[in-house]
Amino acid sequence: MSTITYDKNDVDFQALAREYPDFAKFLKSNGQLDFSDPEAVQELTRSLLKRDFGIAIDLPGDRLCPPVPNRYNYIRWLQNLLDTSSDGYTEDYDPERDVTSLDMALTLMHLYSVKVGREQVAYTLYLDALNDQDGDIDAKNLNYAQQNVALNNLKARIKIIKSTAQSLLIPIDALGLDSIDFTMCNPPFYESTDEMLSSAKQKQRPPFSACTGAEIEMVTPGGEVAFVKRMINDSTVLKQRVQWYTSMLGKLSSVSTIIGLLNEAGIQNWAVTEFIQGSKTRRWAIAWSWGDLRPRMDVARGVATLPKHLLPFPSEFSFTVEPASIDRLGRRLDETIRSLQAAWQWNAAITTGVGFVMGNVWSRSFRRKNKKAIKKEQGTDKGEKEVEDEEDALLGFKIQLRYDKGSREIVCVLVKWLKGNDSVLFESFCGMLKRTLEMRDE
Repeated sequence: MSTITYDKNDVDFQALAREYPDFAKFLKSNGQLDFSDPEAVQELTRSLLKRDFGIAIDLPGDRLCPPVPNRYNYIRWLQNLLDTSSDGYTEDYDPERDVTSLDMALTLMHLYSVKVGREQVAYTLYLDALNDQDGDIDAKNLNYAQQNVALNNLKARIKIIKSTAQSLLIPIDALGLDSIDFTMCNPPFYESTDEMLSSAKQKQRPPFSACTGAEIEMVTPGGEVAFVKRMINDSTVLKQRVQWYTSMLGKLSSVSTIIGLLNEAGIQNWAVTEFIQGSKTRRWAIAWSWGDLRPRMDVARGVATLPKHLLPFPSEFSFTVEPASIDRLGRRLDETIRSLQAAWQWNAAITTGVGFVMGNVWSRSFRRKNKKAIKKEQGTDKGEKEVEDEEDALLGFKIQLRYDKGSREIVCVLVKWLKGNDSVLFESFCGMLKRTLEMRDE
């Protein structure tokens, strides 16, 4: 993945102007940009894409010009989502991984579709020119998307398709695919033209100045919540044929509503995040999966302002043991997990282990029932069977031991939830582990 980052600070316009004279023409004497000028905003986008990604792009004057920083931060989050919920359980970026995605584009979403296509070595993207509710496709956006993909020599990796009004929002079968890794989307914010005009008035700017979007890009019946609800409905049919269904959101109020819809649909694995650029611009993103591979906690719980009950269950649990030797504690940990019905690999050199279990195998009742079942089947007690296939495991976990900073007597224990949909099971496992490792040596 690119090392380029856009943090909460604004782009350094003066530095950009020194490199790109066309952008410098729009810079004020105080070094600021007039965001009410659509041409200035478009030139900012063109200059950032050229400088940071080597991408040339042609933009119409009457269509949305998605800001590069927010859209790129969305892409970075998607990459982290994939990396930390892969079946390799490494959390590392794999540039050789075959990735296929679908960009559900009612706008010029190919701006950052192209960015993704540049960076992933084995990447295929399907850019879906979606219909509006009346079955119409925005031909202008479609033509510009085709031109920009060709301009950057990405026809082999970015394929543009046209949906029909009757098809699913996520037309996997029409693409001839068995599955895809993720979807991405930036649905229209507003339910009606009146809502869009009212919002612009509240922001004390003309509605079609800095935001040059056409109505087909800005308005859909029911707004972004209704659009994502259609995605959720599609996902109940497609299930794990898509690893992560995702969408960007323009309203914080939409986040809680959509999480409620996910819960109603029985989805137990979701992630939320917030993108902040400068002092005013905020966007949010939601992702959900019918699979049970858990993303890293900071990736899944990226909105500090949400009530805790709307956030996914914490996928990490930590505690300290003191005084303790990391070697002795590691041996106790290894012996404890090996005594269970578990698939377990422990690396003593880095004091890290990964394991999988079929249930609450540490409880006395489970072990008694399991022992009786084995005796009945085999006529003898040969001990407990291990997990044969980690894909069938109900709980996957990673355990890391590290010395606390500045101390060789305090060991920090970090337990990560890698796989599973039963939060109670994960919580029970963490409690058992804490009690076991905190026991004093006799």
